[in-house]
Amino acid sequence: MEVTCLLLLALIPFHCRGQGVYAPAQAQIVHAGQACVVKEDNISERVYTIREGDTLVLQCLVTGHPRPQVRWTKTAGSASDKFQETSVFNETLRIERIARTQGGRYYCKAENGVGVPAIKSIRVDVQYLDEPVLTVHQTVSDVRGNFYQEKTVFLRCTVNSNPPARFIWKRGSDTLSHSQDNGVDIYEPLYTQGETKVLKLKNLRPQDYASYTCQVSVRNVCGIPDKAITFRLTNTTAPPALKLSVNETLVVNPGENVTVQCLLTGGDPLPQLQWSHGPGPLPLGALAQGGTLSIPSVQARDSGYYNCTATNNVGNPAKKTVNLLVRSMKNATFQITPDVIKESENIQLGQDLKLSCHVDAVPQEKVTYQWFKNGKPARMSKRLLVTRNDPELPAVTSSLELIDLHFSDYGTYLCMASFPGAPVSDLSVEVNISSETVPPTISVPKGRAVVTVREGSPAELQCEVRGKPRPPVLWSRVDKEAALLPSGLALEETQDGKLRLERVSRDMSGSYRCQTARYNGFNVRPREAQVQLNVQFPPEVEPESQDVRQALGRPVLLRCALLRGNPQRIASAVWRFKGQLLPPPPVVPAAAEAPDHAELRLDAVTRDSSGSYECSVSNDVGSAACLFQVSAKAYSPEFYFDTPNPTRSHKLSKNYSYVLQWTQREPDAVDPVLSYRLSVRQLNQHNAMVKAIPVRRVEKGQLLEYILADLRVPHSYEIRLTPYTTFGAGDMASRIIHYTEHNTCHFEDEKICGYTQDLTDNFDWTRQNALTQNPKRSPNTGPPTDISGTPEGYYMFIETSRPRELGDRARLVSPLYNASAKFYCVSFFYHMYGKHIGSLNLLVRSRNKGALDTHAWSLSGNKGNVWQQAHVPINPSGPFQIIFEGVRGSGYLGDIAIDDVTLKKGECPRKQMDPNKVVVMPGSGAPRRSSQQLWGPLAIFLLALQR
Repeated sequence: MEVTCLLLLALIPFHCRGQGVYAPAQAQIVHAGQACVVKEDNISERVYTIREGDTLVLQCLVTGHPRPQVRWTKTAGSASDKFQETSVFNETLRIERIARTQGGRYYCKAENGVGVPAIKSIRVDVQYLDEPVLTVHQTVSDVRGNFYQEKTVFLRCTVNSNPPARFIWKRGSDTLSHSQDNGVDIYEPLYTQGETKVLKLKNLRPQDYASYTCQVSVRNVCGIPDKAITFRLTNTTAPPALKLSVNETLVVNPGENVTVQCLLTGGDPLPQLQWSHGPGPLPLGALAQGGTLSIPSVQARDSGYYNCTATNNVGNPAKKTVNLLVRSMKNATFQITPDVIKESENIQLGQDLKLSCHVDAVPQEKVTYQWFKNGKPARMSKRLLVTRNDPELPAVTSSLELIDLHFSDYGTYLCMASFPGAPVSDLSVEVNISSETVPPTISVPKGRAVVTVREGSPAELQCEVRGKPRPPVLWSRVDKEAALLPSGLALEETQDGKLRLERVSRDMSGSYRCQTARYNGFNVRPREAQVQLNVQFPPEVEPESQDVRQALGRPVLLRCALLRGNPQRIASAVWRFKGQLLPPPPVVPAAAEAPDHAELRLDAVTRDSSGSYECSVSNDVGSAACLFQVSAKAYSPEFYFDTPNPTRSHKLSKNYSYVLQWTQREPDAVDPVLSYRLSVRQLNQHNAMVKAIPVRRVEKGQLLEYILADLRVPHSYEIRLTPYTTFGAGDMASRIIHYTEHNTCHFEDEKICGYTQDLTDNFDWTRQNALTQNPKRSPNTGPPTDISGTPEGYYMFIETSRPRELGDRARLVSPLYNASAKFYCVSFFYHMYGKHIGSLNLLVRSRNKGALDTHAWSLSGNKGNVWQQAHVPINPSGPFQIIFEGVRGSGYLGDIAIDDVTLKKGECPRKQMDPNKVVVMPGSGAPRRSSQQLWGPLAIFLLALQR
């Protein structure tokens, strides 16, 4: 039976190959960007080194069937960092102008639902070198009992870099070294190795006053040039010194123009001055010019600390700070505190009573308070005391204490806060003390304990406060720990006891607490109550959309389930078919008790019952729908992307063929597939070739194959494949196939398949054909045509005539290939004819650990006026290039040519072609067996098998 299958492969374009080609995803990360180097470090981890600002391109090469989906994620340099939330769903990850913060470990995750996902990673190391910063520090010490002083200077050079920078110190143009003399010392301070280097000049001498240069280098890694900074040290070099034109605390009135000067009193080189404000930037309209800061028409919001900083990279920066206070007052509040000793919460005659008053002011300590009773200033007595800064109350608070409260003490008390002599309006607060002054109570109005609203509507939560005076109401969440109110606040104050919410959402549901404030009322234990907010929202169902496939005549059960909603029940369910209302299905008793789903049963799938079904579910608040697409049509084919070398070129006809392979998705879900409709359309063309491909019963995982012939080089084609069953056409699958020039290079295009001339050799390879070759070229060397034997066919060759000399080399370098297999086979035709033939070498340049060239194949001497083929096995360990090296022999009759270079995955053919075997060229008159001569023996053999 196996022999029969092989014969069918040869005779018809469609056949089956094996079963169960479903395979789990496998992945490999390769690079295609501006990498400096890709290497393996000491723990066999792949490291991709790139310069900051260059383009990062990583490609995840995947295999497996069905075609795996690829997702890129990243962690930072530390393994403890979590995955970033952002992901890239693409086989190629591209980052333009990569930054240092984008370095780290990148993960490629490939999954196709078969087995476990494949996860590969690569660490991206971003290289950079910032401008160095040079600072100078000086110390003076007494020596030998103060007879004289020694001055020591430290030049500190700091730089941010990756990899760690190398430092070179120079005095003028002379390079300094550690312990060069007794006056020079170079060292790395602790905890900053690789980032800082210090030049210490001990016991400063006259020759030490010079220009010093700190040069930093990362040894030209990724082409990053060295950088340097220079400082001139003189006998007047000194750190900056400052003084202010105003006091460090400056109190002004609102509306005034403020000017502060920051004056330099020392520093060489001349320091730079800068003003800053904390918190936040300088006020709008403020002008900082040199050491002068001007703020026109200052307002309360402009209060804060203003910093003047002077820097000249000598010593520490000098800094002066002005605390600007703009007089203001706001938020006047009062408190009524009953007798604390007797733990009373009510006002009672014969007990003590304290009234407190507070305002938020700037500056707080300058506020003065004055108390009035019934419009007249309150007079101090043994029973009426006025105190300031009560330790139980906020700072700078005024309290009026009434000892042994009498009936005559009842009245209206007013507290007035002011800034004496300042144009700031006074603030006052009034409180009435009488037998009607009682502590607060709080409650929820009847019928308002549970507030039910629909999502998106406004809501109002209410608590009623009784008492005199009535304090504000503070609202907060109860049922969620540390939860914030919809306003974003943990606590929200309302004067009328109502919390108003706009456009409520389901996450606002829960319990809310209302409580009385301890200010603008009694300073007693807060009273509180709770309100429940119930937010109703429409149902959410599953499936939202479902594709239901079933063979003709088989039953189908459609089920629409309620996931969530408020209320959490189905009030009604309506079924429609193609928009038309269906009669309600019979109710199952168990479902009626807990209506959380709706079902519809189809006794048999037919052409008439195939179509769109909709189940609309309502919970009296809103509705949601489940959509079902019921049919008996077949699922789409699944193209197989792991076909080895699917492109097969035919140089003589300028055509190529393509091996198209696929499996059928879930073939047993519907009726058997009878045939496929194949459509082949050249891109940018309208007409398509359509062909029917009959099949026998297709099994799950069975690999189907069809050879697309007579495709034009180098065009791409859109392929559409549609399965057909007794129901009719199924789902179509499409893909684009490309002519992959890198598999076999015929050198027909001027771009020569991406090959380039090596810049380090002595001369170049030349592309030519029989029509373009020099008619005066040397005879008895070189090929007359390419391997096809046609005058139009191109090939590559080396011209060894003058001025070439013995041993001159020409190198032709392939594009960079990403190693996705363990073994490769390089096949090519060579022509080495002439008595002065030198050598033809094939080298493999590995890019895994820098550029390393290794010899893979070599041939020397005259091999005759024929094209011959070589197969060279290689096993690169990482990204690689192949190099054809032609070496000039002893004379000019030594032209060497190559053609039809093929790179294939896998091992080379076991039976190597005889290197002296002539390749017969078309039209040469050599005998060839016609295709008709093959049909006879094949037909007889088939008949014998059938018998």
